[in-house]
Amino acid sequence: MNQKYKSVIVHTGLILAAIIIAAPVFLALIFSTQTPAQIFSYPPKFTFGTAIVENYLTAWHDFHLGRYMLNSFYIAIAVMAGKTVLSFSAAMVMVYFHFPLKSWIFAFILLTLMMPTEIMIVSLFELVTGLGWSNSYAALIVPFLASATGTFLFRQHFLQIPSSIVDASRIDGAGPFRFAWSILLPMSMNVVAALAVIEFVYMWNQYLWPLIIVRESERQVVQVGLRMMSAGQDATNWGIVMAGSIITLLPALIVFLLLQEQFSRGFALSQEK
Repeated sequence: MNQKYKSVIVHTGLILAAIIIAAPVFLALIFSTQTPAQIFSYPPKFTFGTAIVENYLTAWHDFHLGRYMLNSFYIAIAVMAGKTVLSFSAAMVMVYFHFPLKSWIFAFILLTLMMPTEIMIVSLFELVTGLGWSNSYAALIVPFLASATGTFLFRQHFLQIPSSIVDASRIDGAGPFRFAWSILLPMSMNVVAALAVIEFVYMWNQYLWPLIIVRESERQVVQVGLRMMSAGQDATNWGIVMAGSIITLLPALIVFLLLQEQFSRGFALSQEK
């Protein structure tokens, strides 16, 4: 009986946590279908409204949400691919190559986890503008290509690969590139998928750096585009803003759903090890 009660308590807690987490998204979905009068009515109406088509079409066409989403998608894919390749290569070097001060270099890489982009934003701005990258995709992509998190994940995964596999590849005459492509990469697809999901969502939600470094709206990202929907207006139409939020939520959600199984396996394997 005690075990049954514990199971009920655990599942009840998980259900409540899921409801609390999903509540803002559900409210945004409801408000995205309502007119301003319906949103600010008293008592509040938590039912779908009558402006669903109007709100979504206005968010998409009048505020150029499609252009901003395309920019964010291009940047997120580029950073996701670049970070995966660089993290994979750096971790391979840290595990399978021997050179002086290797442990100290890895410690320095881990130290950068405590340094978010926001605290380096002034020096990063000076560097990027000095290179002439302002208002360019390079300014939104290159500063995010290095990833201490990705290097750490791949390194921990590589350390769990049996040394017999490495020795067998050396006996067969496999060089570093063939070893990485034919052995390490197929054995690391779950970690690759997990990192891809993390980095795509991270870049899709970028706001502060694009707001600072990009001045042309043609190259702006979707999160800044959402901010423009509520700025410079006497009365913000929150139905349109919520519609835009729901639209911009979909790409990250689709990527997660497509890679959900590999994402779960990647972290499950890391926990087991």
